[in-house]
Amino acid sequence: MKRTQTAEEREREAKKLRLLEELEDTWLPYLTPKDDEFYQQWQLKYPKLVLREAGSVPEGLHKEVQAAFLALHKHGVLFRDLVRVQGKDVLTPVSRILIGNPGCTYKYLNTRLFAVPWPMKGSNTRYSEAEIAAACQTFLKLNDYLQVETIQAWEELVAKDKASIDAVPLCIGPDFPRVGMGSFDGQDEVDIKNRSAYNVTLLNFMDPQKMPYLKEEPYFGMGKMAVSWHHDENLVERSAVAVYSYSFEGPEEENEEDPQLEGRDPDVWHVGFKISWDIETPGLAIPLHQGDCYFMLDDLNATHQHCVLAGLPPRFSSTHRVAECSTGTLDYILQRCQVALQNVREEADSGDVSLKSLEPAVLKQGEEIHNETNAVLREVRREGVPVEQRNETLTAILASLTTRQNLRREWYARCQSRIARTLPADQKPECRPYWEKDDPSMPLPFDLTDIVSELRGLLLEAKA
Repeated sequence: MKRTQTAEEREREAKKLRLLEELEDTWLPYLTPKDDEFYQQWQLKYPKLVLREAGSVPEGLHKEVQAAFLALHKHGVLFRDLVRVQGKDVLTPVSRILIGNPGCTYKYLNTRLFAVPWPMKGSNTRYSEAEIAAACQTFLKLNDYLQVETIQAWEELVAKDKASIDAVPLCIGPDFPRVGMGSFDGQDEVDIKNRSAYNVTLLNFMDPQKMPYLKEEPYFGMGKMAVSWHHDENLVERSAVAVYSYSFEGPEEENEEDPQLEGRDPDVWHVGFKISWDIETPGLAIPLHQGDCYFMLDDLNATHQHCVLAGLPPRFSSTHRVAECSTGTLDYILQRCQVALQNVREEADSGDVSLKSLEPAVLKQGEEIHNETNAVLREVRREGVPVEQRNETLTAILASLTTRQNLRREWYARCQSRIARTLPADQKPECRPYWEKDDPSMPLPFDLTDIVSELRGLLLEAKA
């Protein structure tokens, strides 16, 4: 079943088509470090993008993080995600694993990832392998380091802004002077720390030499893309993103880019940036060398798009985020179910379930959380129920029930898709919960089409 695009997705696709039509057969301009105006353009149009060169990161941390990447790769725990793009199920070109605070999840491209927990105080996580446990500990250590660096980058940005200095510190090496914690007021400092409190990291791996096909960057002619233009999804508003990059570079790749080469060096990994839907401002292609980190501060992720441009060697990255998972944890789901079940009463003699209240607001809240539709149907089917009360009840649950039916159908179709069937058994999506139509233990069928039709029919009867 092909999912209908949302209004936001249709608008985004229309903007993309209009932009491509405007371009026709021409490329938009973009800059690399060998262009004279590169750093000036960075300062003017991309001031909330900060690069930390590898030399500014402690050597011991480099070694630990790079060993952790290799350990996870050796144990085969990074997988290509099954995602949905423009109504189609596709596998991501990069292999991934989510690591983070216990219970956290991260949703992107209609797929929710559950974090492998890193060992925080108070958690009692058991790992199948000691090397995996050590790797998770290392990425927690990297997360702590990047949080400190992010706050420092905020301070440098704010300090320069307050001093009205144009030369924002964008590319920061090991000898760059640090400012103190006095840049913020008390409340601002708390806010910045919250927006830098990374709770997950999405690890990525790709070996371009083993990829039979990679898309070409469509607007600037930047070459092969590992990750297309996008905004990172489902993050706390105006929160930062920090990325640690590790590519398998030999000495020959660490030299400066060839000044005779037009555009970016296709052998070197880059991150590309552009202002969303802007065809006037040149884009940036920033080379990423082994151990470099970059930070997207404040609203940069919302106002700009970024892509990852493939080089020749294999590459890992650790992308640290403040995921908006307030409604995506097991604790939250359990709490919501407990709220919904407060309106449920089990009859002592028959064991049947009934509802304590038929108030529309109570029913709507319960239906959004937990499926008690069968108990509601019994009530509205009873003889003598006032028409107005019945209509209020039906209206309260119909929208949630329709949404549930659509989501069930979509997920069932995704689990049965051709690409899903090609995955190894331990990577295939599972349609859970699922039950057959005649399952006597279930009060309602899995397919709610007939139930939704009945409710709509009852509402139409009342209006006739």
